[in-house]
Amino acid sequence: MSSCVNAERIQLIRVRSKDGNFRFELSPENDISVLLNKILETTTDADVSSMTISNQPRGNEVKVSTLKGRSIKNLGFNHGDLVFVGYQSKPESSTTNDTEPSTSAATSSTSRPGDTAKRPWELVTEDPVDMYWRSHSGKIPRGRDARFCKHALNGMCDYCMPLEPFDAAYHKEHTIKHLSYHAYLSKITPKPSASAASTLPPLNPLSYKVKVPCPTATHPPWPAGICTACQPSSITLQSQPFRMVDHLEIASMDIIDRFLQAWRKTGLQRFGWLIGRYEPYDKVPMGVKAVVEAIYEPPQQGELDGLTLGWPWEDEPRIRELSAAASTPLTVVGYVFTDLDPTPEDRTKNVYKRNPQSFFLSSLEAIFAATLQNVNPTKSKSSPTGLYASRLVTAVLTATEDGQVDVSAYQVSEQAVAMVDADMIEASVEPGIVRVKEEDRTEDASRYVPDVFFSYKNEYGLEVKKTAKPCFPVEYLLVNVTHGFPQNPSPLFHSTQFAIENRPGLEDQKLERAMATLAKLEAPSLHPGMESYKKIDLAKWLSDWHLIAFLQTTQLFSPDDLKLMMRTVSSPQLLEDARNIDPVLSTDSWQTLMTFTRESASSAPGGGGSGNMNMMDDDDIPQSVFDQIAAEEAARGRSGNPGGAGAAYSGGVRVCPHCTVENDHRGTDCEVCGLPLA
Repeated sequence: MSSCVNAERIQLIRVRSKDGNFRFELSPENDISVLLNKILETTTDADVSSMTISNQPRGNEVKVSTLKGRSIKNLGFNHGDLVFVGYQSKPESSTTNDTEPSTSAATSSTSRPGDTAKRPWELVTEDPVDMYWRSHSGKIPRGRDARFCKHALNGMCDYCMPLEPFDAAYHKEHTIKHLSYHAYLSKITPKPSASAASTLPPLNPLSYKVKVPCPTATHPPWPAGICTACQPSSITLQSQPFRMVDHLEIASMDIIDRFLQAWRKTGLQRFGWLIGRYEPYDKVPMGVKAVVEAIYEPPQQGELDGLTLGWPWEDEPRIRELSAAASTPLTVVGYVFTDLDPTPEDRTKNVYKRNPQSFFLSSLEAIFAATLQNVNPTKSKSSPTGLYASRLVTAVLTATEDGQVDVSAYQVSEQAVAMVDADMIEASVEPGIVRVKEEDRTEDASRYVPDVFFSYKNEYGLEVKKTAKPCFPVEYLLVNVTHGFPQNPSPLFHSTQFAIENRPGLEDQKLERAMATLAKLEAPSLHPGMESYKKIDLAKWLSDWHLIAFLQTTQLFSPDDLKLMMRTVSSPQLLEDARNIDPVLSTDSWQTLMTFTRESASSAPGGGGSGNMNMMDDDDIPQSVFDQIAAEEAARGRSGNPGGAGAAYSGGVRVCPHCTVENDHRGTDCEVCGLPLA
């Protein structure tokens, strides 16, 4: 009787490796080291440290050394399961005498049940929004159907039971083009079971690079040799079924308005990094939205039809560290740039250049987006590497069909990122076309380009597959992201009045200007514990992301005091009580700044004291006042000397009535739009 029971508990495990197919009889309680020893008996020169097992012929490989202490049953192996084994051969210098000690060492190291090494995806700390959705089912609730539901109120049937977050009919009904990231995970993740497949991450990062060295180790590494085991498969471009970010939300209209001011004054294009956070998005099942709280403008050289940008940007570590200190930790969620060109007929409207008949995102912009997404991956417990895709959003401020300015948001697909990473594509002269590079086997380039195809519907409505060489439309690489503004804005930062960084000649960030404003707000006379409405005004002015970023460069604030200030001024309850700003007023760094402010106020022309605090210098006068004065003086010059350029120039800077650009020359026409200034 006991022999029959033991026979029932024995499992047959099939193993396939480059040495052939093998079958081993194991008990569910056997340690993984038992299976490892049996596999080693079938090989001659296997390197134990490189040995991997998987439930698929390619992908999902897990090193055996990371499974030490786990039993056959714990790993989810069932009777008859097929295991794919891979390994690298030992170097030729290794002797056969080294095999037995290494095997025994591997056996002893894997025989400790309590010493289980964590795998890469188990060490990852995901974003809070990912942790939120992993703790929720995300199912779509439905109400009782009056026609088909025949059960009691507390019952449920097929017509009213919740839908899965990836339900195709629901997405089609609500015109949702892409699944959200977590809805896609729910769709592809196997249901929890005892099988080995359910314990492995469901995602597999795309890679179109040649595997070096080759897994078979039968030929020299690329570019000297290549085989079907190490070369990437052919690529068929298709719409990505999911997107990492479903919605881009700008916390306040003032953020975009301040960003556009530079273009309005100069006509030159601008670029900025979006500083914000990720939150759940209730308009899409298990959706994620990026909320933008500020725009940081790096050093750049704008032009009428483009811009020159330095990348990677030097201030990135500083900006990321400062943003993370906010009351709700912030990070870089994307970037934005302008592409605006006023129409010749009406300078108040812009050319509608990005449309279905031309392009939405040019090939150069798509490759730039893929490059940035590749270096900003998302941490994920569903990927073998612990990283998968990116949530970096590309936003474009461009013209709508009626000539107004609007935001368009995109991401590029994982296929685009993998193709850029493999150096397979490049931009073309036509903005809506991507060019596939030629294969290059030289040692400097070592570029292998597999066959690339894309499909489309011809004039007869039939699906046709076509080769993507030498070029293909850029739309095959794009993923649309919706955008919008909240109905009831509640931004973390309450002010956008301070000068923005890296706008030389337009807005200069000066400590003297900041101290002059502090003096007008009577900041030196405000102390912790005081009850004064002036503290509310001071708190509102200090709640400016650009101001905090500037104070970090003055070296007046210690890192701890600056983080305290960022956390305090970004608090949602900041303006509810005057005492909420007291933690900032109590720091040593703030007292140092107040000392400089008092000295600056007392040494200013006109004497010291409170009367001087109310005096305004040129930097504190709003630019609109200068524009109005210039326009009035220009009008007086025209009335006194009609047609005289010299009289018209007596007002100094002249504002063009058509495009609002400031002109400081003596000509009669605007230097940007060419229309008369009179």
